Amino acid sequence: MDGVVDFLHTAVTSPWFYLALFAVAALDGFFPVVPSESMVITAGVYAASGRPEPVLVVVLAALGAFTGDHVAYLIGRGSGGRLTRSLRPGTRRHAAFGWARRTMDERGGLILVVARYVPGGRTAVTMTMGVIRYPLRSFTPFAAIAAVSWAVYGTLLGYLGGVAFEDDPIKGVAVGLGLALAVTGVVEGVRFLRHRRARGGAATSGGEGAEVPETSRTPV
Repeated sequence: MDGVVDFLHTAVTSPWFYLALFAVAALDGFFPVVPSESMVITAGVYAASGRPEPVLVVVLAALGAFTGDHVAYLIGRGSGGRLTRSLRPGTRRHAAFGWARRTMDERGGLILVVARYVPGGRTAVTMTMGVIRYPLRSFTPFAAIAAVSWAVYGTLLGYLGGVAFEDDPIKGVAVGLGLALAVTGVVEGVRFLRHRRARGGAATSGGEGAEVPETSRTPV
């Protein structure tokens, strides 16, 4: 365990860490298996003791996320719709892109901010916006708000863990990640309840007073 702590301390306090943080946050925008949020939270834990600088952590994480979102947008725009058409129905990616399209119709660019906190939602939203050619001049401001809010959120979670366990950074990281998982769980729970309520409302309205389709009416 001491070896892990020493390795983390060396890595996070290195001047190269800021470049690595930017790169990982950018990659996570279009290659979502990269654990950028965990890296930001870990940086926040160590920032509680002064290194790395918390402001620089927020700035580099936000810049990386902002860059990655634009790369994902351009990938979607360049695919000409082939990206979404190639998704197999029933898969998690197909469901994520379907959710992105439906929610985008309801909330517009604000969905970029919401999707930052939805597992698998961020990439689906940014790429879908590119596919449907959502105006870049509208996409960019929302992407900036999403990136900054996410960077502040991750750094703050880590910072709180670092303050609570100043002498045990591993516990601080665990607390930060636990808080992030709790927030994600709440977001997913709200999404599930809203979706369930919407389906229930649609079923009720469809069942009451629904007209019989012309093709199924019995001729007189």
